[in-house]
Amino acid sequence: MHQFPKDIGWIEVICGSMFSGKTEELIRRIKRALYGKQRVQVFKPLIDNRYDELAVVSHSQLKVIATPVQRAEEILQLLRPDTEVVGIDEVQFLGPDVVQVCETIAARGVRVICAGLDQDYQGKPFEPMPQLLAISEYITKELAICVVCGNPANRSQRLADSQERVLVGAASSYEARCRKCHVTTPVEATPPQNLDLFK
Repeated sequence: MHQFPKDIGWIEVICGSMFSGKTEELIRRIKRALYGKQRVQVFKPLIDNRYDELAVVSHSQLKVIATPVQRAEEILQLLRPDTEVVGIDEVQFLGPDVVQVCETIAARGVRVICAGLDQDYQGKPFEPMPQLLAISEYITKELAICVVCGNPANRSQRLADSQERVLVGAASSYEARCRKCHVTTPVEATPPQNLDLFK
């Protein structure tokens, strides 16, 4: 892990495709801060209620309690004066205002950890992630495994028949693909392999 600065705040961004382990890494960092007896608050967009209304949950079912917010500004309103670490999951759903919110929190001497998609289902940059990447001190790019060819995957292949840019979903709506196997239109799911390993 990085050598963290002392007596200042900073911004860490964990980005990547669906199923790359972004939320799992966010939860790991939050748990380490809690083990270190730091005061932590975690936030998530209200729109993301896939697994739990009041928790950030990874696809592998790791979880940490979180406060759902409709807008990025609510984070500032709900932030306690003694908070030392802030975690924000699915940050791409909070819109452009989240960039200034993160800057404001970091300027108060708080460590801010954001996790989210850096590309939409068409492989285009997913704002505000490019702006957050530009102002952050630390960046972690997570890769998944392409379900078609097994190569490292950095794209989210949409399976659901929708052209909406924002479509909250899990394994029934998306799968990880590499740049070669990814297409910009929704497709049928890749048939599962080796299921007998888990019998």
